[in-house]
Amino acid sequence: MTLLPAGTGSAAAALEEVPYPMDSSNQAGWWSPLDTYGTGYEYAYMAYNAPGSIAGKHKVYIARRDGMGAWSNIPVMDGSAVAEYTDDNGHSQPSIARDGSGRFHVFASMHDSNWQYFRSDTVGGAPQNHSADMPDTAAKVTYPILTTAPNGDLYLLVRISKDTAGKREGVLYRWNNADSSWSKIATIASTLNRSVYPDDLVFDANGDLHILFEWSQFAASALRHELSYLKYSPSTGEFYKADGTPVSAPVSLSTADIVQPLAPSEAYVQSGADPGGPGVQSAKLTVDSANRPIIAYRYREAGGTSFTVKQATYGTGGWELQTIYNAAETKAAIDVTWTGTEARIYYVKSSGTDRAFMAVNNGGAGWTETSLAPGKPIERIAVDRSPKGVDILYLVDIPNLKLYYGRN
Repeated sequence: MTLLPAGTGSAAAALEEVPYPMDSSNQAGWWSPLDTYGTGYEYAYMAYNAPGSIAGKHKVYIARRDGMGAWSNIPVMDGSAVAEYTDDNGHSQPSIARDGSGRFHVFASMHDSNWQYFRSDTVGGAPQNHSADMPDTAAKVTYPILTTAPNGDLYLLVRISKDTAGKREGVLYRWNNADSSWSKIATIASTLNRSVYPDDLVFDANGDLHILFEWSQFAASALRHELSYLKYSPSTGEFYKADGTPVSAPVSLSTADIVQPLAPSEAYVQSGADPGGPGVQSAKLTVDSANRPIIAYRYREAGGTSFTVKQATYGTGGWELQTIYNAAETKAAIDVTWTGTEARIYYVKSSGTDRAFMAVNNGGAGWTETSLAPGKPIERIAVDRSPKGVDILYLVDIPNLKLYYGRN
């Protein structure tokens, strides 16, 4: 295993405190709360939970940083009031994307709930409640992951509960930007007595969509297993494994492209709390210059007591797994970007003066880490590679109720 030296690497990221109050419920590992836009002026849109009208509730906003560095706070509206929901850490957090026409789309605060979907009626305007526009209006929805396609369409991955059937499935939807309408593409993952946990969606330069998700024992568990990958081609409507083999949707555990296989002692257990033992907890992906997937994920090895940070890449022999960090416990917060020449893996440690780090490969099995926010107790993170080729950071400081924008 590779142990990283502390305090090495390049300079810390340039950070700005977002000038709006943040709620303590603004914390998740699966979410996509950040989007960027612009190759000239660079805009950042940071969806977040703000304090609610009373303790135990939150309101949903978008902190917008324009190309000149000026901030504005855009409310997500439910009729004439700002959308407000009950706190539910790890479930009721927002995901955002900007479509090709410049409209914001926000999915907020769903935990086996009906759709809570908001969209701008004007370019850059405050999103309004458009939940009735979604397919499957009676669905019970959790974990919305959202991304923008090269043509301006949006793709959405969620978990849909079918509890009476003994499964919770991964379902993929598309926003047709030209027609301003949503449609269901397919149920992409389903297995009896298992639940799907969405992780990430990323488009490559060919216009193909790379999909990442985990499985747990039905109905739910804090510890997941058999991290899985899938590629979807919008041009053909077909799904593929990483080696190009076509697969039929939905994939099951017997047909899925499994990145991290079960360890001999690893077992599916239904539990509201962490049951211990080996397993996965949170993952993200990117693609390299050849459109190959690069995955960063947290995995607790057999016999281990903490979650290590690992990288998975696909080579001629299949999935190649490498440990990046295993010196101490990490938070359920991870991300990865591709700079054009190297992967950057972002992760958060559970303790210490410095919490948020980036690791880059320095050759072979060696990795070098950089502290991103020295002295700040960051607990959650999201990263987006902007069209200008800069990593934009979304850093959450729960103890001090602060949200930071960063450039790296």
